[in-house]
Amino acid sequence: MTSESFCAGAGAGLATAFNAPIAGAIFVLEELAGVFNIDVAIATIGASAGAIACARVFLGQAPDFSVAPLDFPGFGSTPAYVVLGVLLGFLGVLYNRAMLSAVAFSAKLTTVRVEWHAALIGAAIGTLTWFLPGLAGGGDSITQQNLSGNAFFSTLVAAFLLRFVIGPVSYAARTPGGLFAPLLTIGSQSGLLFGILWCCRFNRPGLQPREFALVGMAAFFGAVVRAPITGIILIVELTGSSNYFLAMLGATFASVTVATLLKDPPIYDSLRELSD
Repeated sequence: MTSESFCAGAGAGLATAFNAPIAGAIFVLEELAGVFNIDVAIATIGASAGAIACARVFLGQAPDFSVAPLDFPGFGSTPAYVVLGVLLGFLGVLYNRAMLSAVAFSAKLTTVRVEWHAALIGAAIGTLTWFLPGLAGGGDSITQQNLSGNAFFSTLVAAFLLRFVIGPVSYAARTPGGLFAPLLTIGSQSGLLFGILWCCRFNRPGLQPREFALVGMAAFFGAVVRAPITGIILIVELTGSSNYFLAMLGATFASVTVATLLKDPPIYDSLRELSD
């Protein structure tokens, strides 16, 4: 398989899974290829366009998440989004280290078969979600609730802490799974938490906590994966909220800068090193 075919397939898969054709192509260029190559770009864009065109015949044209119309954010709200980005930069580094620690600990248990690792982790999380079924899965329902702003503060804090732990523990099972959906859930949770606190403290007219949930998804994704353009485009395509480009740019710039200054490698680079 040529590199163009591999990248095209990866972009098409991501485009279909998240209903985000442009983000799929950009992720390939930012993360897999690492450089802009015109042959890879053409193959990836073509594959993503074809895949999403077929998918939408069956799934419809609506974005994955329903977001009530939001006004363009005022310039005065920019400091709030930058502060959110700084905090999510630190949070992204913490999440990366939690993920790597869980995987490294699992790898040290050489006396226990991988199948038993997965079974024990699955049993523990299955038991938890038996009592709290809303926490199961990739977290799309939680993300949708956060983007609607319908969450009690205490419940939101508890769900955030549990999802923050469940993600690394689940990944340590070393079974097929992804990072994107859990990252978006934690990003929306942390953004909404910040938005509630910020709006209670400063109470700026027109500013709503759910706006921070939207921006937090892009900023947290950027801090963890270190693919900022992919993160921004992905959130725009998932929610149809293009009027928040500037807010996401400011927050993602801050989060990626913090994670980089802390010399924390992108999560996929670190996971590749562990697997070598």
